[in-house]
Amino acid sequence: MFNGLVSVVKNWTVVGRLLILLVLSTNANGVEINNPKFFDYRGGSWANQLIEMSFGWFKTLDKEQSAVYNQSITHAVMYAENGQAVTWYQNDASGVSVPVMTWPVSDGYCRRMHIQVIAYNVEKTMAATACFSNSSNYWRWFN
Repeated sequence: MFNGLVSVVKNWTVVGRLLILLVLSTNANGVEINNPKFFDYRGGSWANQLIEMSFGWFKTLDKEQSAVYNQSITHAVMYAENGQAVTWYQNDASGVSVPVMTWPVSDGYCRRMHIQVIAYNVEKTMAATACFSNSSNYWRWFN
């Protein structure tokens, strides 16, 4: 009986560790540029935290909001001057994309972007770097 109980506890420990790794790996860098998740993390008991995080994964921008959001980021990274804000508003969601720094690299240039989005009464603030390569004519994003 004792061996059976130990086996059950080990299995639950493995499941718990996998859940922790899943949550930490999906949220490790804190940035999801393509379509951010909007949950309001308030803390409290572990059960409340789990519920907030679980239901928050479904709160994302709809297709129209996502299109306008991505257009504002694209416009800001390609055409805006450093410090020039590109704002957007669509269906009760809004945001701003601001390039804050530009520097040359061996095959092009990089731009540091600050991005703010408000949806579901939750504000997300992100920062990411986009680098353009002249040889491939392609932007790469880094957190």
